[in-house]
Amino acid sequence: MKAFADLFEALDQTTKTKVRLDALVRYFKTAPADDAVWCIALLTHRRPKRTVNTRLLREWASEEAGIPLWLFENTYHIVGDLAETIALVTQPVYRPSGREAEKNTVSLSQVMHELMALGDADETAKRSYITRRWSTLDQTERLVFNKLITGGFRMGVSARNLTKALALYTGKDVNALAHRLMGNWAPTTTDFEALVMADDTVADASKPYPFFLAYPVEGEPETIGRVDEFIAEDKWDGIRAQVIVRSGELFIWSRGEELVTDKYPELAGLAGSLPDGTVLDGELVCHNGSDVLPFALLQTRIGRKTVSKKLLVEAPVKLIAYDLLELGGRDIRSLSQHERRSLLETLHAAHASEVLLLSRLWVSTSWDALKEVRATARERQSEGLMLKHRDAPYEVGRKRGAWWKWKLDPFTVDAVMIYAMRGHGRRANLYTDYTFAVWNADGELVPFTKAYSGLTDQEFAEVDRFVKANTLERFGPVRSVKPQMVFELAFEGIARSTRHKSGIALRFPRMVRIRYDKKPEDAGSLEELEGLL
Repeated sequence: MKAFADLFEALDQTTKTKVRLDALVRYFKTAPADDAVWCIALLTHRRPKRTVNTRLLREWASEEAGIPLWLFENTYHIVGDLAETIALVTQPVYRPSGREAEKNTVSLSQVMHELMALGDADETAKRSYITRRWSTLDQTERLVFNKLITGGFRMGVSARNLTKALALYTGKDVNALAHRLMGNWAPTTTDFEALVMADDTVADASKPYPFFLAYPVEGEPETIGRVDEFIAEDKWDGIRAQVIVRSGELFIWSRGEELVTDKYPELAGLAGSLPDGTVLDGELVCHNGSDVLPFALLQTRIGRKTVSKKLLVEAPVKLIAYDLLELGGRDIRSLSQHERRSLLETLHAAHASEVLLLSRLWVSTSWDALKEVRATARERQSEGLMLKHRDAPYEVGRKRGAWWKWKLDPFTVDAVMIYAMRGHGRRANLYTDYTFAVWNADGELVPFTKAYSGLTDQEFAEVDRFVKANTLERFGPVRSVKPQMVFELAFEGIARSTRHKSGIALRFPRMVRIRYDKKPEDAGSLEELEGLL
């Protein structure tokens, strides 16, 4: 656990890729195999379910620290991170050193198995175990331990950098390692040797391929090359997924490496209609047979444990396929984009299905003509265009020059800040999370969205000073403020919502700038937003 906590600290203290890679390699060289596989699992978001309620953790920590709960809660609001707050207020009963320290060292794998076992324990046993660990771990170890308990563990290491570190340690190919780490493995049933080191691994019929990702087009598209070098298609606003048919079974993986087959039962027939050994890359969208439907409708399917017959009718899902990664059990990712597209078209024509659609290609002789196609993307429920180099293979992660996303400019609205809340982490001492309002027909400010990103550190500090000087009421970490500051907000989509007083919900709202040139009465209206619907 000490070595893993040191790794966490080393990664947290730098943003330099080489320094992070070196820290990871050092860890893998010295860590026991069980700890190494758990490290990989945690860095690839294979965390076990949380077994302890955070309310109980706050109560236990305040009691162990000998402070009232209200003081702990106020400390938490200032620190901004529950795991760090607990690590700061709790202190070890003793600090072993020398041979005694070695004797009392607990491994990462042991801690993870103990935390999972807490799921069946009663409250008394949970408290006994957790407070005992608090009393024997040093501050950094307690911080990491608390993050593992609360489910807030993040190390800021991309999957690509993890595989680079493993490649440096093992001498194996980066892309091959990336594929090994995909799929339905768990650290409780997989050892480091089988996962990383073995020359041959047992075939997993459900295993997807690492997803290929795109860079955004910044500025004019002419900067990336000639228009005839690229294949252009819509950038659909859905759920990126790989659909796999192997051994007569269907598997659907989201880009977040979640196996979601059961959530989309209407695609089950693809197991029989597609040939064995087929892997498609595409977008899951709601589709009524003639048009793609708004993303808000697809959101009604996300997170549901079961899908009712009513929901299947109201939000029918289909796959828009835009790439073919495996054909007849053969990995064809090394083929060029236009070759894979040709094979995909042949496959689609030979194995027609009403739930399997093919992405449309937009052929243009100039960038200006393609700009006109992009301008009409929202009419197709698209976010813009994808530009894919005709000669590019299907890579792992992002590779500049191969795939580009050329998104539409976002919607914007001017809004008034009416509430502010403290941020988290390094922003814990600043008010950085804001609630915004627009005017309704009765001349009242109606809250309609929250945003917490988009400003510079200097601007956040400026708004923080305004909040503290213009507070009307306090509600714990939240303050209501005088409705005087106007902000320009950008967002990707808008939909009706029964959960919000305004009746609308925005997709990906963020702050563009503070509108010093506008007074509160110049802000936008609810009618303006409803017009966008």
